[in-house]
Amino acid sequence: MINRREFFPLATATATAAAGLGAATLANATTAGANVTGTEVRIDPAHLSSSELSRHSIRLPKVDQQSAQDFYSSLRSWMRTASPDLGDQLEALAASEGVSASDLSLEAGWALAMRHPTYASRTRINTSAQQLMWSGIADVFHKQASAYQGALEATDHRGPGTLELNAGMPLPDYTRHEIHIQPGGYVGDEFAGAIALYGFKQFDRQFAFNDHQEHHLAMAQQMPQPHDGAEVRRVLDLGCGTGGLATALKERFPEAEVWGIDVGGPMVRWAHYRAVNMDIPVHFAQRLGEDTKFDSGSFDIVGSYIMFHEVSAEAAKQIVAETYRILRPGGVFRPIDFVTRGNPAYKPPITVMAKAAQWSDHRYNNERWSLEYRNTDFPALLRSVGFEVEIGPNSMAFQDITARKPA
Repeated sequence: MINRREFFPLATATATAAAGLGAATLANATTAGANVTGTEVRIDPAHLSSSELSRHSIRLPKVDQQSAQDFYSSLRSWMRTASPDLGDQLEALAASEGVSASDLSLEAGWALAMRHPTYASRTRINTSAQQLMWSGIADVFHKQASAYQGALEATDHRGPGTLELNAGMPLPDYTRHEIHIQPGGYVGDEFAGAIALYGFKQFDRQFAFNDHQEHHLAMAQQMPQPHDGAEVRRVLDLGCGTGGLATALKERFPEAEVWGIDVGGPMVRWAHYRAVNMDIPVHFAQRLGEDTKFDSGSFDIVGSYIMFHEVSAEAAKQIVAETYRILRPGGVFRPIDFVTRGNPAYKPPITVMAKAAQWSDHRYNNERWSLEYRNTDFPALLRSVGFEVEIGPNSMAFQDITARKPA
């Protein structure tokens, strides 16, 4: 049974948050922020100051633009809870057809679920809302392309921090998919970085708010350090996207030289643009995770956030080996991503609902490589190149893995 009252909570919370932010805009981002000093800064994501809220805020320029996006997020969130007994109904459907859920492949589970009118409607609404989300965000930038290109050009060669673009760099085939059905993907639209930043915020709102990069700040705060106690001098965000984790890591380690690399030129360009406006000195470069161009043993810490399920299994092997190479002895690698085989917390999908969800994500969210990634023994992959692996309790849907290069 559908509960109408669960339809509106996200939009209400957004309005409350927006009321305290003032008139922050994209083209004139505030540079106000906490004065951070010392060798380590602890940021409490749950209790950001007004200056930190303003600095990290992710909001489209106009209220109607942001309100439309919040509606799409609310709609998708509501669809997840609108029929709480849907899983039982799908199991009953399978039983009525003499089918055992345990015998179904992911695709077969999805095909069976799609014969249920509620599941099929939910899938359609979810995908359509996502398509409207992307087109609405893209319109903000494409309709004022000259102005936003001018803003980017004005910061391309400005600090703090630097930007390196490699327009002629060959792109591996795995990078050319429109992940999350984002039109153009991460490499095929000049404003891919801007579109991804605001789109990811709306994705996160289905699960927990990330209006002010609370997730990224929390991950930076929890970043483990080398056991030897040596000063953290160089930090890398691998597959940095629009730079949320990279800028948070710079605030966590203000004395360190922080880099963020990504295969998507439009992604790192927007990351640099945003970091300049935030007055946070991070170096962004368009480079491959398999071939970073950094010297061996040149980083104390390498982090990555939900990157590995977006690359092929072969690329993942190369990226892990490259990460091991560029870390110094005793250095730390923190790959934040979904739970895989090889982790004691891994649970394969066994119900119709769970199998249909993974296949739907693969097909309708265009997660081209996620199934391949989930079936990889990722801890074993880390160990295969020499890492010592620590597995802790999971946070949200992510596996808690710390890989250390032996000293």
